[in-house]
Order: sequence, then structure tokens, then C-alpha cells
Amino acid sequence: MLRFSGGRPPGPRRAGCLLFATLPLVVTGVVYILSPADSSDGSRNRTQATAAQKARQSAKSRAEQERPEDEEVIADLPAGLAAPAKKELAQELVAGAENSTLDWRSAYGYIEDIDDGQGYTAGTVGFCTGTHDLLTLVERYTEDHPDNGLADYLPALREVDGTDSHEGLDPGFTAAWKAEAELPAFRKAQDEERDRVYFDPAVRLAKLDGLGTLGQFVYYDAMVQHGPGTGPNSFYGLREQAMDEADLPSQGGSEKTYLDVFLDIRVEAMRTVRPDLDTSRVDTAQRQFLYDGNLDLRTPLTWKVYGETYKVP
Repeated sequence: MLRFSGGRPPGPRRAGCLLFATLPLVVTGVVYILSPADSSDGSRNRTQATAAQKARQSAKSRAEQERPEDEEVIADLPAGLAAPAKKELAQELVAGAENSTLDWRSAYGYIEDIDDGQGYTAGTVGFCTGTHDLLTLVERYTEDHPDNGLADYLPALREVDGTDSHEGLDPGFTAAWKAEAELPAFRKAQDEERDRVYFDPAVRLAKLDGLGTLGQFVYYDAMVQHGPGTGPNSFYGLREQAMDEADLPSQGGSEKTYLDVFLDIRVEAMRTVRPDLDTSRVDTAQRQFLYDGNLDLRTPLTWKVYGETYKVP
């Protein structure tokens, strides 16, 4: 979710869902397939697209599943963004962009439709009824707490998943969400789902890619906004494009150069959805930290998002 204040228009949160249909690579692929050009060119293009998709899926699996060889690498590295103080900082940075506040815990009960085509957006990292993550959260929560106030909405949540529809959710779902968010168990469930789907995979893959604390946050924030999918403009698609232009630090490349390229590609993806979209969560926050040489994300920090200045001592 991008939650704007001060009259700022809402923008897309899970950009991956919206960008998939408009990515130039997809258009190019269609042109090759349908054009009367040499069929060998079309075959080669399809082969390359398939290889890229397989590479993205492999990266996703590596990020989400523990493998002994990867665990050995990670065990020898500093905690980075997973250190308690840095993880708290990460949530504050995301909250500044997502909810215009550093008090990320105040957003457990947040829920509204921000007219981005993804239904209701809710909670600390903007789980959406249209992007499957909210449904998964409620399903997992209901397994442990079957009598919770959201369980009755599961059939409707399954029906609207992948759409912007409120059918079966109105008028009571928003009130039920806010009430459930008062309970420690549901707050814990949100934290656990955030970590399982977004934080832990982002930090794990960033470490394997040779990125320090700032790079780990760059991956995390991109995964929150663009979604952890393998589509061209979901997180793994953005990473694949960045790797085509710059070597990963784990491959001997420059960490600063790679991150700069990744941020460029991310901004381009955001503006594919809407050319006038405010990209300051990248431009005057993450890129500022990068250009300051703050690869360890040391505090104190000062940055701007959507014209507002934030400070962490």
C-alpha cells in the first residue's frame, strides 16, 4: 500500500500485479512471436524468456527455503537487517512510506480501499484482499484461532482474491478487521506473516547476493511494494533485470553500482503504472543513503518521503 497524506493521490502498492501487463519485455515478446521474422528468432526469444522465468523462480525458492549450503554462507555473515535494532528501523522506514508515520505499530488496524484496483489494503505492510496475502494471513490465523472475528469472511475473501471487489465483505469486514487488530494474537499473526512472506526472504536473498544492511532493506521495501512474485515487475523480475545490467557483489560486482541500478529499475517500474507517481521513497530515502555511502544503514538517519521529513536518532 502507498498511503498518502496531505492531499497526495494514492498510488499502486502491489505494483507487480498491475505492471505485469505493461512491461515492455512482454510486449517485445509478443511482437517477436507474432511478427513474420525468422522463426528461429522467435524461438530464441521464447527460450530466453523461459530461462529468465526459471531463474526468477529459482531465486524465489532459494529466498524462501532453507538450504544447507546457503545457511552456511549466511551463518558467517553479520546479522545485518535481522538485528533487532535494524529490524525495528526497517519497519519505521517502511511505515514512513506506507503510512506516513514512523509508528508502524499504529497500523495494525488500518484498513481502506485506496482505489488502486487491489481491493482493501490493511495492516502494517498493506495486506490486500486482491493480492492473496491478506487471504493467506486470515487463513493461517484462523488455523490457530478458529473462532476469530474474521473467519466468517473467508469464503468471501477467497471469492474476491485477485480482484478489487468487496462482494461479501461489506459492510462488516472493515469493522471486524479493526476489532481483531486490538488483539495481541492477531498483531502477532501480522508480524509473522510479514516476516514469512516479505522480511525473511528479502534479507536472506540479499545476504546471498552479497548485500549489506542497506541492500537488505532495499530488497525488503521493494518486496513489500511490488510483491514477492516472479512476474517481470514483481520483486524477482526487478532483481533479474538489475542482474542483467550489473554484477552482484557476490559475483565480484560493486555493491553501490548494483544497488543504484536496482533502484533505477524499480523507479522505472513504479512509473510504468503511473508516470507522475511520487517515487521519493526511493529518490530521497534509499538512494540518499546509498549516495551517502551508508551501506550499513547507520543511524542517525534523516530522509524525506512525499515531502515530509523523518528522523531516527
